[in-house]
Amino acid sequence: MRSDQGAVLGSVEELLRSVEDRQPLDSVGKSGARLERVLVDGAAYVVKHLDRETDWTMRASGFDGFAPVELWRRGVLDALPDCIRQPIVAVAEDRTAALLMDDVSAWLVPATDEVVPADQHATFLDHMAQVHAAFWDTGLDIDVVTPAGRYLELSPAMAEAELARGSDDLVPQLVRRGWPLFEEVAPAAAAVVVPLVHEPAPLVDALATTPQTFVHGNWKLDNLGTDDRGRTVLIDWEIPGRAAPLSDLAWYLAINCRRLPVTKETAIDQYRAALERHGIATDPWWDRQLALCLLGALVQFGWEKALGGYDDELAWWEAHAVAGRAMLSP
Repeated sequence: MRSDQGAVLGSVEELLRSVEDRQPLDSVGKSGARLERVLVDGAAYVVKHLDRETDWTMRASGFDGFAPVELWRRGVLDALPDCIRQPIVAVAEDRTAALLMDDVSAWLVPATDEVVPADQHATFLDHMAQVHAAFWDTGLDIDVVTPAGRYLELSPAMAEAELARGSDDLVPQLVRRGWPLFEEVAPAAAAVVVPLVHEPAPLVDALATTPQTFVHGNWKLDNLGTDDRGRTVLIDWEIPGRAAPLSDLAWYLAINCRRLPVTKETAIDQYRAALERHGIATDPWWDRQLALCLLGALVQFGWEKALGGYDDELAWWEAHAVAGRAMLSP
């Protein structure tokens, strides 16, 4: 079953009309989204149900709608380079939304603490660069979640808003605990980062003076895999939009830090070489955007780094956050 790109069914019931069997799945994610495995004409699919009332990540992104549905409606997913396999095959939207997706679970990176194979990691960075290059001068409407929305997604304001709702989701609770701890264990970084956690406009404005493209927003290993044709499987399109390409890279380095097979410096060099290989000149803007995006990653993940105490990982990010402060000015 596959509907035409851009065609959005008018109700979830219509999307599921031809489903032969439905089995709930335990979600491995942390958003609260509900998943089902279904059969359509004997083939297995996964349905992801999107509902702002139950999914804190949708509320936190600041986007008034369903981001994956918008990507489908605008033809953005159809414009992805051939190296990417995104699983969505049909979508529906009414009060809530649902995505009918190929079942790609067999190809996803295992959810363990093991270091990812070096060749697979290098391929992920190459394919990330291909996505960014493909949309460098796009005429498509890629403005979905804003950069500010992305930087505020894991902020104290989000955590307090979820507490006020009575949410019992784990991540908002950890965010609420982690930011005060960050100020305690990494004061030099906190002096730069914490003001931006509350008001990211200086960071967003500085990044807007550097090149922008389409970003996925969440290149964590749990969202990645490699299919039988060597394509990168890329799932969870909840915070995409126009942004600095290196914000995807910085997120990848921050959230996957314990599983990278190379140093962060080597990974940065690998991505830059890939972007150059795919036709993007980096010399004029690279240093400034990299410094700003590494600072931005700590705006997103300072709370998480602090939960592990002050270690070599947090020290690396602190040094780059302090260095990045100079790039906030024009």
